[in-house]
Amino acid sequence: MNIIEVHEVTKRYSNHLALDRVSLSVREGVIFGLLGPNGAGKTTLIRILNQITFPDSGIVYFKGHPLKEDDVRQIGYLPEERGLYKKMKAGEQAIYLAQLKGIDRDTAFKRLREKFRQYDILDWWNRPIEELSKGMQQKVQFITTILHKPSFLILDEPFSGFDPINTNLLKEEILNLKKEGATIILSTHNMASVEEICDEIALINQSRKILEGNLYDIKTQFKKNIFSLELKEENAGVTQLLNEHFELLESTALPHSIQYRIHIPDGKRANDLIAAVMQHADILSFNEILPSMNEIFIEQVETFNQAHAHEQQ
Repeated sequence: MNIIEVHEVTKRYSNHLALDRVSLSVREGVIFGLLGPNGAGKTTLIRILNQITFPDSGIVYFKGHPLKEDDVRQIGYLPEERGLYKKMKAGEQAIYLAQLKGIDRDTAFKRLREKFRQYDILDWWNRPIEELSKGMQQKVQFITTILHKPSFLILDEPFSGFDPINTNLLKEEILNLKKEGATIILSTHNMASVEEICDEIALINQSRKILEGNLYDIKTQFKKNIFSLELKEENAGVTQLLNEHFELLESTALPHSIQYRIHIPDGKRANDLIAAVMQHADILSFNEILPSMNEIFIEQVETFNQAHAHEQQ
């Protein structure tokens, strides 16, 4: 079942077209990466999902029905622009935001104290927000975003400003929320995090969706027949073979082995390479190298931009 279905949504601000007939679907129970360069239209789409703004045309469905005002109670939203009251104490601020989501004060107090302890900020409960570091403030806002246990979460650049330890803590929390049944849209420029936790992605560029699908399927779709071959030691026969019959991209000496990076040209198969190499040396490992999401992101955006510029000429 799709928890979100966006159909042909268009949004224009004055002379700027923010979204151009964008359609996408988010399946229930997945972590969905919403990707794109700055200014692509991601934030506009997120604001439409939160009913902060509305499309000029098109429609958004939530759990099978047209998105309506009351649905916001089932949504948790962490905006990129943090919005805490600087003079207010951290604990009182969190309780206030929890009450806005319909949680009574006693329940909010109990849940928040537990979360503050988990995120190692309990000692800052009675300190004004302005005395907390940026990372601590982000923890407070993330905690208040998930406290009412929403079935659908939208996290806009949640890792911004976090050190590696806290980034890992946040990733674990996001994966736990998924295990508990939540669906999560993750908007981020951190491609490494996308690789680690996202199930599906959509790529938006210049107001249009240019790519959508399962993360592994997309990586497979854009593979380039590049493989990693590891041998116990350098072998002159193998090096000559790779240079003459395949395309040796690089070789790297490791502490107890040597690793080759090879492109297999059209008309040849991985089995051909393995069979040829085995006549000269024992193979320790052989793996296909799929492109990273960072490589796919850059390649697809550049390709689209070049085609779009050509259309306008």
